[in-house]
Amino acid sequence: MAMAFNHTHHLASLTSLCNSTLSSSILLKFPFRSLPLSPTRYSSRTIKSATSSSFTWEDVFQISQSQHNDSSDLQGFFDKINLCNRNSEKHSEFVPFVVVDQIVGYVHNGFADHLRRFADVFIFPKNNSHGCRFGYHVTLHPMLRTPEVMTSAVEDVVKCLGEELIPGIRNELYPVTSCFGTPVFFSLERAAAPYFGIKAYGVHMNGYVERDGQKYLWIGKRSELKPTYPGMLDHLVAGGLPHGIPCGENLVKECEEEAGIPKSISSEAIPVGAVSYMDIDGYRFKRDVLFCYDLKLPEDFTPKNQDGEVASFKLIPVTLVANVIRRTQLFKANCNLVIIDFLFRHGYIRPEDFGYLKLLESLRSGDCS
Repeated sequence: MAMAFNHTHHLASLTSLCNSTLSSSILLKFPFRSLPLSPTRYSSRTIKSATSSSFTWEDVFQISQSQHNDSSDLQGFFDKINLCNRNSEKHSEFVPFVVVDQIVGYVHNGFADHLRRFADVFIFPKNNSHGCRFGYHVTLHPMLRTPEVMTSAVEDVVKCLGEELIPGIRNELYPVTSCFGTPVFFSLERAAAPYFGIKAYGVHMNGYVERDGQKYLWIGKRSELKPTYPGMLDHLVAGGLPHGIPCGENLVKECEEEAGIPKSISSEAIPVGAVSYMDIDGYRFKRDVLFCYDLKLPEDFTPKNQDGEVASFKLIPVTLVANVIRRTQLFKANCNLVIIDFLFRHGYIRPEDFGYLKLLESLRSGDCS
């Protein structure tokens, strides 16, 4: 007869492990910031490689209005898509993360070594049924039988590993599923999602205005206090999709928090599709799907941030936003994909442009399921 899972013993084991010193070999990956941009040094090479958050709106406008504007040149857009789809050749370094016989994610072989310390939470069956070159996969201990118990046990492990291995823990849970809309096996800390390679979903909204036949996009500049991509350019509204909230409801909530858009306006947002990408960076394997929305805003509306996550907003002609994407890395990386998708749908990128179909296809380079 199987022994009942002893949660008290589990917590005691984790406490003991947490008190031990983490290996000094842990390789940390943080977003880095280059030197501030100088308005007098806007060569194409400098602009293309710029990743600093130390820039002003004046810098943004100078870049967007600089010379050599060829709207048919799609290479800058390809570069941004590639930035979100790095190191695909390193997929073989990851082993499947399996729950209830379903692959829900991928764990780096090196990160799996850290999980082996938690034998009452993770086990590592040796078989090659999932085609892994390491001959094993990662799964949860069979004594963890309910979503609540799984969530609690994995949460304890994530807290134990802590900021040294999983930076940016924010106590926000993401659902762990095999694909969108299927039953949720358990919930996982948002910051840990890429370390377990689970699919993460988000909502991104392009808020635009039409004036005299020209379209403008409201663009946000992230707060310098944000733990991720501080000071970089962003959509008017965007956010991850937490456990237990539908996309449309989450978008309305984010609209109010990030831009002060009332429900009477945000409820008019139109779902227009999705983009996806797969990015490998060290132990992190991001498999993200972003649901895209368009919202045509009143000309007299001015967004006002409510949660302190956005420093300021500017209304910028779409053509100039396209130039910033082509020439810089000033936008948070995945925002580029959503805006490029907007450029397709609103006719700013045309079939006559060389590479049109390849660029369109590459917006869904990830597993869009």
